[in-house]
Amino acid sequence: MLGHWTWLGLIGVGGPSAHISLLRRLCVDQHGWLSAEDFEHATTAVNLLPGPASTQLAIYCAWRLRGRPGGLVGGLGFITPGFVIIVGLASLFLESHPPLAILGASLGAGAAVPAIALRTAHQLGIPSWRRTSTSSATRGRWVLYALAGAIATILAAPLLVVVILLSGLIEVLLSARATSSSAAWAPLSLGHLGAVGGLGALAWVALKVGALSYGGGFVIVPLMEHDVVTNYHWMSGAQFLNAVALGQLTPGPVVLTVAVVGYAARGITGALLASVVAFTPSFLFVLAGASRFEGLRTNPGAAAFLRGAGPCVIGSIAGSAVLLGSLLGHFWQGAIVAASLVWLLALRRGTFSALVLAGLGGALTVLALGHA
Repeated sequence: MLGHWTWLGLIGVGGPSAHISLLRRLCVDQHGWLSAEDFEHATTAVNLLPGPASTQLAIYCAWRLRGRPGGLVGGLGFITPGFVIIVGLASLFLESHPPLAILGASLGAGAAVPAIALRTAHQLGIPSWRRTSTSSATRGRWVLYALAGAIATILAAPLLVVVILLSGLIEVLLSARATSSSAAWAPLSLGHLGAVGGLGALAWVALKVGALSYGGGFVIVPLMEHDVVTNYHWMSGAQFLNAVALGQLTPGPVVLTVAVVGYAARGITGALLASVVAFTPSFLFVLAGASRFEGLRTNPGAAAFLRGAGPCVIGSIAGSAVLLGSLLGHFWQGAIVAASLVWLLALRRGTFSALVLAGLGGALTVLALGHA
């Protein structure tokens, strides 16, 4: 089993949708370990949890085969290849004086990231809007939740978690089906451990990513950017863009971006700490609660919470495009942003190819200019 899950972690490039497709092919189509219905129910349940959904689904599928030991082994197998690759690349991209071509490639790939954020928000927003009730009140709240997420991301990123939680709780309170027990399901905000500084600050940033990020993927950007760039100065704005780009380019969970942040803060020790803290909630959620997934999937309070938190997350991802765009420091990067938008939205090509082409364009531009 370890071999199967490690292989998935090694070839799983393309984000959560690619991971879920690979897991379905392995567990349902090839081996019949889960029925198609069981797999769909599990996918729905993990999307109701905070944190990286595809990682939680990988842990759940392994749990179904071998219980809690299997879930632990399978989850580690799924995460480890991406961790090794992304830390290896981080050591190259975060050098004090990298080769000019490497520097240009990192600046080019970083310039594509705001466009990818907009594409992600678009991909999530359209089906979410279509699933929303056609009543004007419900759709009006959807718009307000999305705007709240976008505004919080752009103007007050440290408060984004609170805004997401409030959006979900408002919808729970407004739901006629909500009960006191289901309202209690909604997670509560944690104390700000970052005040202690040092490794405590790094652990707090990683914990926000792992335990308080709804929707995974790009929602981790505003949860990290303010602390990483402004509060603790672990990375420059350009380096943070590189970290997000590496998280998209490398196999495994996108949340492994946090390992690059950890590496920038405290080397290998920081990368390990950040990764362990970020992924521990996923293991706890699944290994402790997998037997209750069916109840979670049908829980009206959980569904109501997601109706509020979901649009807020989508808005925050759109807002992160503005946030990331503000980190660009070279005039030619604007052309790469525009070209990436055409590639992703108009031509509907993939994220991986957009990053590779943007990196190539950045390398050629910097080499032509003779400087970064």
